[in-house]
Amino acid sequence: MTPTRRTAFAALALSLLATPALAHTGHADGAGLAFGFLHPVTGLDHLLAMVMVGLYAALIGGRALVTVPLAFVAMMAGGAALGVAGAPVPMVEPMIAASVVVLGLLCVLPWGRSAGVGVALAGWFALFHGYAHGAEMPVDASGLAYGAGFLAATALLHAAGLTFGLLARRLVARRPLPVRAD
Repeated sequence: MTPTRRTAFAALALSLLATPALAHTGHADGAGLAFGFLHPVTGLDHLLAMVMVGLYAALIGGRALVTVPLAFVAMMAGGAALGVAGAPVPMVEPMIAASVVVLGLLCVLPWGRSAGVGVALAGWFALFHGYAHGAEMPVDASGLAYGAGFLAATALLHAAGLTFGLLARRLVARRPLPVRAD
């Protein structure tokens, strides 16, 4: 196949993957689930924080494997309700940014690893993440479907962080890192 034909074939294949542009209102009916699911995945701040919640829970271990992600999802739903209602919640964006920094530090530093701290921090930061999701819900989207979508994506991102953390713990337990004694 010539390079020109390959290019034409690739262009045709890519055009078949295109989705309709939804730039006007009235297109989101029934699409709330997809919009909600994509929201946490497409924002780097949300993506990082939600994966780190799972990773942090894995580092704590025990009951935190369940309680920390559940606290996040539950409080996120509450924050989303506040966002949809238009309730005034101050410092949303700075708190979302702080969640990435704080959760990142907790994942790399060996302090603050208790289920109670994990549940409290996850719940606190989830309130702001949820508020952002609720406030940014498309006007045309089904609220329940949108909420189910972003909560499902959040749970999957937590599961990804949990999986990574548990695998990392197993690898380190099998093959401890070399320690240099000078």
